[in-house]
Amino acid sequence: MFTLHTFNNVKINIMYTKLHIFLPATFLVLNLFSENILEIYNEALENDPTYKSAEYSYLADKEVKIQGRAALLPSLTLNGSTNWNEYYQNDILQQDYNSFSSSARISQPLFRLDTWFNFKSSKSITDASEATFAYEQQSLILRTAELYFGVLRAIDNLNAALSEEKAIKKQLDQAKQRYEVGLSAITGVQEAQLAYDLSKASRINKRLPSIFILAYDLSKASRINIEGNLFSAREALNALIGREIFSLNELGENLKINTPFPNSKEEWVELALKNNYQLKASILRKKAAKNNARSAASNHLPKIDIVGSASESETNQFNYEGFSINGQGIPVPAVTGRRNYAIQLSMPIYQGGSVNSRRRQAYSQYNQADEETLFMQRKIIQEVRSQFSNVVTLVANVTAQKQAVISASSALEATQVGYKVGTRNVVDLLQAEKNLYSAEKNLANAKYDYVIANLRLALAAGTLEPSDLVNINSLLK
Repeated sequence: MFTLHTFNNVKINIMYTKLHIFLPATFLVLNLFSENILEIYNEALENDPTYKSAEYSYLADKEVKIQGRAALLPSLTLNGSTNWNEYYQNDILQQDYNSFSSSARISQPLFRLDTWFNFKSSKSITDASEATFAYEQQSLILRTAELYFGVLRAIDNLNAALSEEKAIKKQLDQAKQRYEVGLSAITGVQEAQLAYDLSKASRINKRLPSIFILAYDLSKASRINIEGNLFSAREALNALIGREIFSLNELGENLKINTPFPNSKEEWVELALKNNYQLKASILRKKAAKNNARSAASNHLPKIDIVGSASESETNQFNYEGFSINGQGIPVPAVTGRRNYAIQLSMPIYQGGSVNSRRRQAYSQYNQADEETLFMQRKIIQEVRSQFSNVVTLVANVTAQKQAVISASSALEATQVGYKVGTRNVVDLLQAEKNLYSAEKNLANAKYDYVIANLRLALAAGTLEPSDLVNINSLLK
């Protein structure tokens, strides 16, 4: 569900939508089942501090427009008081009485050009905040996907390292058995032992002679680093939703690799210039700065208000109306009232140069906002073009990595046959197995990169929606 808002030809789609996923009660207690990306995203909407901070900032800025409008509307003030009065003469109480008073004042701005421009500025500020919040909603989609696939990527890398070590250990054991029964020379065992030691040593990050690392394990990270990367990736995802993640659904084999649509950089740039929320927010802040400058320039103009007031007072003081009883006056309540209606005009003549100074300051701030908008526009154009090229490159990369897996698998089969007939040695076999694991790992990483790159392109173009996560979630298993 999306709410479409239009502000001065600047369309803003607020994606204040939660994708509710109902989970079995056993999952909530035991965390036995894998979680998908929609479940993570739904929790992030409630628990991500960055997103919640942006939401409260937006709610706060919504009040700016109301406050700006209030300055154009009538204002009504009521006052009232009651007083107890005592009159002494020579320390002798002569009179004591109550007095009451009440008053009301209503004022309606009639001509306040500065206030009008302030109101228009406050509207643009509120709209800019709404656009910024819409961008944060889109950004949360991307951050969720990046962190989710970051964990899967780290798991795949660790599995590849463990599989390689397992394969090397298996070949080492076979080489030892062949040597013990006299089917191979000691060199085969030594070669296998060397490969295994190198792999194991590199996993625990020991220092090895560079010649061995270059020959056998240059491209492989140490296991302790891979495990550390996995830990860091899991903790980053945990921080997003405020709880620990135990298991995630994996990316299946149904991912379709397609070039971006539309398949044109310039068309994507046009989309971004129309839809990117950062650019919309910058344009609206520029408009707010312009109206603020107009307001400052209007401060030297007259200010005209319609004012009405009414007051009433009552006193129970003793009144001496020509006669007295035993020297005392007769208390007569006195009630007085007043009504006043006026048109008030005020106009600053000389304020020590402050009016002109504020005007110059406001127009400089407007020029600053204009340059910032231009910078944002160029930045977005650059980002869209870069992300478009990145997606196109990754399409080719995924295709190439798929072929690399096929080639590595065929090479491994051929090497295994050669090893059995004695034309290939154990190092050749181990290298072929390592090449296959590396190709499979690279293919998985290329797929993750492709998915994230498409989301980044959509974010830059301003078209990223929760439905994109729905599509990704359908690819998980």
